[in-house]
Amino acid sequence: MSKPANDPATNDSRVVDGAFDVSSGGEDSDSSEVSLRPQALDEFIGQNLLRDNLRVFIKAARDRTEALDHVLFHGPPGLGKTTLAQIVAREAKVGFRATSGPVVAKAGDLAALLTNLQPLDVLFIDEIHRLNPAVEEILYPAMEDFQLDLIIGEGPAARSVRIDLPPFTLIGATTRSGLITNPLRERFGIPLRLAFYEVAELKEIVLRGGNILNMDLGEDGAEEIARRSRGTPRVAARLLRRVRDFAAVAGTAHINAAVADKALTRLEVDGSGLDSMDRRYLRCIADHYGGGPVGVEAMAAALSEQRDVIEDVIEPYLIQQGFLRRTPRGRSLGDLAFHHLGLTLPPDFNEDQLDLGVDGEET
Repeated sequence: MSKPANDPATNDSRVVDGAFDVSSGGEDSDSSEVSLRPQALDEFIGQNLLRDNLRVFIKAARDRTEALDHVLFHGPPGLGKTTLAQIVAREAKVGFRATSGPVVAKAGDLAALLTNLQPLDVLFIDEIHRLNPAVEEILYPAMEDFQLDLIIGEGPAARSVRIDLPPFTLIGATTRSGLITNPLRERFGIPLRLAFYEVAELKEIVLRGGNILNMDLGEDGAEEIARRSRGTPRVAARLLRRVRDFAAVAGTAHINAAVADKALTRLEVDGSGLDSMDRRYLRCIADHYGGGPVGVEAMAAALSEQRDVIEDVIEPYLIQQGFLRRTPRGRSLGDLAFHHLGLTLPPDFNEDQLDLGVDGEET
């Protein structure tokens, strides 16, 4: 029997897949990637300690019928911060609203979001480090006391208005935790850092994605994709879809390591997961700066890239894998980078030139 038109469950736009609503914002609107996202903590692969702790916090809040304490996810892009925020709302069986820091330009925008929340709802703010300082000041009493203090009007007619808010959970996500102000950071009761994934975890993620996409994906093919995914599920999902494209056009039904390798080679992703931009970055330091050290601003100018792109997208994986060192004097290549590029170490390149103990700002 169909529900009547005036049934609240029919009209409530917040109720999507069990009291769940994805509003504006989020990491990626690609429908294929959204379908690959895990929907529950039990489906989420990797980040084991973080996942287990989250499960405890959510259960405790549900048992007390309280809003979960405010959560901050921080770490490199593509590790699952948005996905985890959505999972938190699903596991807590509450509504979910999403936006991003740059979108909330005025205090009135934030007030509109907060006053539309239902008790215990989750408000997710991506790139929270990019919040307007004036908006951030309004957020403090909302997080601590669930109250909004607004100034209405201008000049002599201006007056202060206090609005009570229902208890809610703010989930912030950022790739630049160092840019979050101390007052805001200290108001998050559950700060959680996401780390890069191991190859075995990524292999499991790729196999799950292949199953969802109805691909005939072999274990060796999944491992080949996982090994070149830069420790990041988002990259793994993207490479999986591109390998599927190459295999479909070539008429290959079963995707093994050889098929995956051929496709990834055409995408200029090498055996270590480095793409053309990574190799260009490393070769620039090796060829033009003798292996370093060189300042990040100089590298940004040499590559015609913004500093944020270099620091947030290119460098984290290179540093984690030992291809790059970040020192007080600037960026310097590791021995592994020279070996990967097929170059010999310069005769004057040694550990002493890094001056790891030198104080001062890098240029």
